[in-house]
Formats: sequence, structure tokens, C-alpha cells
Amino acid sequence: MIDETYMELALQLAEKTLGQTSPNPVVGAVVVKDGKVVGLGAHLQPGDAHAEVIALEMASEKAKDATLYVTLEPCSHYGKTPPCVEKIITNGLKRVVIATLDPHEKVNGQGVKRLIEAGIDVKVGVLEEKAVLLNQFFFHYIKTNLPYITLKAAMSLDGKIATKTGESKWITNQEAREDVHHLRKTHDAILVGINTVLEDNPSLTARFPDTGKHPIRIILDTHLRTPIDSTVVTDNQVETWIFVGKEVRREQMENFADFQQVTIIQLPSEKIDIKEILHQLGEREITSLFVEGGAEIHGSFLKEGLFQQVMMYIAPKLIGGRNAPTVFGGEGIEKMADVFNLQFTEIEQLGKDLKIIAVKKEDTNVYGNC
Repeated sequence: MIDETYMELALQLAEKTLGQTSPNPVVGAVVVKDGKVVGLGAHLQPGDAHAEVIALEMASEKAKDATLYVTLEPCSHYGKTPPCVEKIITNGLKRVVIATLDPHEKVNGQGVKRLIEAGIDVKVGVLEEKAVLLNQFFFHYIKTNLPYITLKAAMSLDGKIATKTGESKWITNQEAREDVHHLRKTHDAILVGINTVLEDNPSLTARFPDTGKHPIRIILDTHLRTPIDSTVVTDNQVETWIFVGKEVRREQMENFADFQQVTIIQLPSEKIDIKEILHQLGEREITSLFVEGGAEIHGSFLKEGLFQQVMMYIAPKLIGGRNAPTVFGGEGIEKMADVFNLQFTEIEQLGKDLKIIAVKKEDTNVYGNC
């Protein structure tokens, strides 16, 4: 149980940095000697020192013959920083406890191998499930080169996201909306369709006083109807990427040239292709995507099966009406044999509302035993 106790501390350190290390994983490290914590560290942002290095520097000479607890396998290659395994070896640690291996092709067991070759006692798999869940975005991206996709919606008890007139403010309560802003902060990008921009003129930011990072805003806008004076264009808070179809004229795109935070990305097809969007985002190192689009956007992702988890905020309200929009638009799935089976992973009450998270069953174990 001692190993689990110190690994839990390392995981807590890593969790505090969610949303600020991408495209790198979140990592926490703890150095223990003679039953005392002598060093703590967490990777803070890309290019900064890794968690192990920070913890070892804090421990200083006390690191000799100590035990290092780290949530992810230490790297063994040169990247933006030197390999952590060499730092561990030269500091004379006696034992290294690792929560989970790193699936990156440049690591993936090589760090453990190097430590063992140096005569260090290595233990892998302590609180592995928690560590894998903590880095689910990173693991998915490394294995697929595509972002981890969360479909999010706020709805009434009968599954409506607005009244028949389109009114949707506010279905859920303040607690639920604050939770959404927190989750935006943990994702690399947030995606909506043009109708959301036209109807709501949203800011799509993580509105917290101490927020240092907002998600990149992704707008799917086939014909480039985004107003030049919309908030996502003019507020200069964070980058906005607008994906358009091939029929959009050059002069239309040039209207946005003066806005340095706005990038127009023209696709080779007339219509928006979700798969192409995701490949483009993957190439741009977007590891996680928070989809807050309306019914049609959600319907497009559902039709293609392009999601890993669904996050629903449910208010104890009834709207009714066949013309009131539901969470998923489009044609839907025809046969029960073809529907997506999900598994509930979290149910939480936020004030009077419920928050429910479910993942596709085929994704529940895909990250294990990396």
C-alpha cells in the first residue's frame, strides 16, 4: 500500500496540470527516501522540464538511494529536453515505480529497459488504470494521430436542446455551465457549427478568472457565413480556425486577413467532411476536441461514429414538441443492430441538474496495457 499512497500523490500533481501540457502528457513525480517525501514535480507545459527532473532537483543529494514514483514511463530519447532516464541514473536512485508505460514509439518500454540495465529496481503498473485515464487524450492521439472527441450537450429531461422557437438560454443551471467552462480548459480545441455562431454569437472560451489557456475555436462553415464582427473573430482571446468548402471565393477569405487570430482553412470538397477535419486537426497536434455543436453537428459525428465519449448535462425540465430540436439531428441510425453501445463512467449531480458521461464500449479498454 505504500507504493499506492505515493503514486496517488504523483497522480494528484499530474492532474493539476490538465489542459496545459498538450501535445505532451500530464506527468507527476515524487521522490521518497527513508519514508519521507524529499522531492515533488509536475510537467507544466511543452518545452519545460519534465516532472522527474523537477522532483530530482528538489531532492538534490537526497535522491541517492531513494525511490522515484512517476505516473508515466520516463523518456529515454532526446526531444525538447534531455532523456529523463539518464537524470535518474546519474542521481543514483535505487528504485523507480511507474504507473504506466508510455505508448509513444520513442519510449514504449525503452525507458524501463534502460533503467533495468543500469541496475535500478523497476516496478510498473501501480495505479495504472488511474494513470491511463488521466492521459486518455494523449494515449488516443499517439495511437491514432487523431484527437480524442467528446460530444457535449445540455438538454431537458425529454432530450430537447431548445424550444421550437430556438430558445435555449438557459436549460441547465449555473453549476453545470461552470463545469463546462472547466472542461473546455482541459481540451485543446472546441468545435461548433456556423448556426451556433449565427444564433448565439458565443465566445467559446473557458471563462475563469485564472484561466491562462483557452481552447482553440473550430468553426465548421461551408460557405463562410461567419460575421466579420462576431465575437470569435474580433475578441482576440484565442485562435479561431474556420473550415470552409472549396466553393468559397478568395475575396471572401481575404475579408478576415486583418484578424491575426483567425485562420481560414479551405477544404478540397464542396461540403465539410468530418473525417478530413479530424485528420487536419491531428496534423496540427490537436489531441482533444470538445464538440459543442448543435443537433446537426452532433448528428454528423454520430453518423460517422467519430467520438470517444459523450457528456450530457440534463436539467429536470420538460420542453416537448416534435419541432423542438434534440441532441442528435440528421437521419439517425436505422437499425438497432447498428447503434453505438455506450458504457456509463460517471454520474454526478450539479445542483438540480445531472451530468452523465458515457464512452463507447470499444474504447473502454483500448488504452490498457500500453
